[in-house]
Amino acid sequence: MDTSGPMLIALYLRDVAGLDGAGTPTLSHATPKVRHADHTHLTAEVGGVPALKTEWEAWWEQLLRAYPDAAPELSPPGFNAFGNSPALRRVLQAHFGAALTWARERLEEYEKLEAEREASGATLLLGDMVEDRLLEVGRSSRDFQLTIIELPLNEPRAWYLEPDKMIMSHQLLSEPDIFRSYVQPVVELLV
Repeated sequence: MDTSGPMLIALYLRDVAGLDGAGTPTLSHATPKVRHADHTHLTAEVGGVPALKTEWEAWWEQLLRAYPDAAPELSPPGFNAFGNSPALRRVLQAHFGAALTWARERLEEYEKLEAEREASGATLLLGDMVEDRLLEVGRSSRDFQLTIIELPLNEPRAWYLEPDKMIMSHQLLSEPDIFRSYVQPVVELLV
């Protein structure tokens, strides 16, 4: 379980651009709420908002596939890795400072949350779920890995990405019954 700086920046840009419903899976809005800005003027010459949505979705897919590695590199001011995504590149250039600040604040909050969880033993819940499943099936577990990407989303839920990844709201672990309802079926598939 961890979070991702590049994905935080991507979420910020999705919300600031008002790309509701963009990406697979379709995630809820980020929290704290990112104020929407009109990007029609920025993207008009390079395909408009539809192009921005397509380019953002391609970037998001790349981030999910590469996780935990970062791809592509976010290198201002030119963002050369986004040469084939001119609309996204313009939005990155316009909002990168605010997106980076927002993402850093979320990373700091996540570090505090992680420390609180460790101190309280909340992180043991996933291990307990695996142990319970092993007792249920009466055998040793196959080797498996489950990567949970925690993001600051306003809806307390998780999204399963086959074969071994999940995206989860950072609040979900604080609600053990809801956490279990999303993660238990995945553990049952993998164990």
